[in-house]
Amino acid sequence: MNRDPHRHDLGEFLKARRAELDPAAVGLPDGGSRRVAGLRREEVAVLAAISTDYYARLEQGRIQPSPSVLESLARVLRLDEDQRAYLYELAAKDDFRPPRRQPRLKAQPQLQRMLDDMAHTPAFVIGPRTEIVAWNAMGAALITDFGKIPEKQRYYIRLLITDPAMRELYADWEGVTRLAIAQMRMHNANNPGDRQLAALVGELSVRDEQFRQWWAAHNVAVRDTGTKHLRHPVVGDLHLDWNAVTWAADPDLQIIVWTAETGTPTHDSLRMLASWAADPSHSTSNSSA
Repeated sequence: MNRDPHRHDLGEFLKARRAELDPAAVGLPDGGSRRVAGLRREEVAVLAAISTDYYARLEQGRIQPSPSVLESLARVLRLDEDQRAYLYELAAKDDFRPPRRQPRLKAQPQLQRMLDDMAHTPAFVIGPRTEIVAWNAMGAALITDFGKIPEKQRYYIRLLITDPAMRELYADWEGVTRLAIAQMRMHNANNPGDRQLAALVGELSVRDEQFRQWWAAHNVAVRDTGTKHLRHPVVGDLHLDWNAVTWAADPDLQIIVWTAETGTPTHDSLRMLASWAADPSHSTSNSSA
């Protein structure tokens, strides 16, 4: 049976997860030295109550797993909630998979107006491949002037990897970048054959060894909410909460909004940044390309 992209990614995901497991943690004897890290195929098969041949064909992308097998594998591989959701998304039958809509390359006018009205709140709109499709003045002042970046290069993950200023901006650049990679993989689970995504991953894999390793790890995470520590060149240290809000008119797009609790130093610093951004000599483009 020919492998399709979903089954290929499913097999790679299973291999990555079993490589992370310590045999002792799942009740297996160490068995001496191992040539590779983690569990062997036959050990996963025994724990999941399936044949080794069946499991091998799963990792090779040759067969469609049943729901009961998926549940057993999720238990054996100790998948968390996001990993479990990703597993089931990859294993969904293509016959019942709705066609993926292409995200809009430009924000709708009402979305841009909403962003522009958020005078003291940094925000930008991101697609599944981390393409930045819209932003406001505060979003540009906080992160970078997106308007100066060619549209074909305006990917958040690309900025993290290629722009030295981004490495300085994020106190935990590695953690931020690995999370962004995991989120990008998660939000493209139902579209593994996407050529635009493949081109982006290919470019960054050639340019950066760390990206290549982190993408190959097949880690996944939902883009929802979190906290980040930024070292901003104008207003200094910022400890910001961020939330991803799905745009109902195009569910592939999410609005990333950055906030700080009232009365905190970061809240005051955002007000300072808003004043700085409002100065015409520091103005940044706040419209999508």
